[in-house]
Amino acid sequence: MPEIVKVAALFALTALTEIVGCYLPWLVLRDARSPWLLLPAAASLVAFAWLLTLHPAAAGRTYAAYGGMYIVVALLWLRLVDGIALSRWDVAGALLALAGMAVIALQPQAQ
Repeated sequence: MPEIVKVAALFALTALTEIVGCYLPWLVLRDARSPWLLLPAAASLVAFAWLLTLHPAAAGRTYAAYGGMYIVVALLWLRLVDGIALSRWDVAGALLALAGMAVIALQPQAQ
């Protein structure tokens, strides 16, 4: 599997766990949903932190590159979960963010 696919898949899974971990408490606080949702939210955030450790780059570089994929996953969440159509600006921004992620994550390693 090409390196960019592996990196992108790991970043996407990492972003999804962070979004779920934050979305469930949002439901509890905003929509008065069951406080039991905080348990899977906490588990999701633990998974998020663990997934961050699987990235091979230094933490700061990982966070910087991860931000690009987070933008894409958040926009997909907006469309698929919130049911809001994406604008052409959303799509353009997502493509730019992915390009930035690729530049940071796939830079040549120092010898």
